[in-house]
Amino acid sequence: DIPRTAPQCRIFHHNVVQKSMTRVLYVWAVRHPASGYVQGINDLLTPFYLVFLSEYLEGGCSADINQLSEQFLNQVEADSYWCLTKLLDQIQDHYTTTQSGLQRMVLRLEELIHRIDFALYDHLEDHGVQFIQFSFRWMNCLLMRELPMICIIRIWDAYLSEEGGFENFHVYVCAALLSKFSKDLMSLDFSSLVMFLQNLPTKAWAEDDVEPLLSQAF
Repeated sequence: DIPRTAPQCRIFHHNVVQKSMTRVLYVWAVRHPASGYVQGINDLLTPFYLVFLSEYLEGGCSADINQLSEQFLNQVEADSYWCLTKLLDQIQDHYTTTQSGLQRMVLRLEELIHRIDFALYDHLEDHGVQFIQFSFRWMNCLLMRELPMICIIRIWDAYLSEEGGFENFHVYVCAALLSKFSKDLMSLDFSSLVMFLQNLPTKAWAEDDVEPLLSQAF
């Protein structure tokens, strides 16, 4: 999974960074045998890694890792491991065999949309679109594959300020995200709905685009 991590972010393609991330994920998996490594956890490491790198390097995703000493890289690795561990401690049942945490969040999202946007809920149901078909990835990767990194860092900052933010508040953010595209979705049939929901038009979003989502979710 490491070579495919954050394809839009050049710094994660660097061999030194990939080896560092591999160590983080390996140690986490060894220390958490109940779940071990599960596909998608690699994505959850990247925002922490990038934020801690920014303390030493400018340029974000395009930063030159060759300018960073081994000492500082080791510090970034250690800090990223600690934060990833704290995050996954909140949602570890997402990555056990039954993935009960993920199933619970998908169900809560479905219940929220039923309550706040029944017309959209009814439209999805009429066309045979199940929430698990598109929102499982939203929960599993915490929107990492739906939003640009700058947006993820802003949203995760809000999650960190809320108790249980990565599970409870995240569902409300997903509901706000889905509702934002309600008008677009209402005009689509099954295949177009699935394609739209699995490839949201959010690749060019910036921080200003996620602020309304956070406000609505609150």
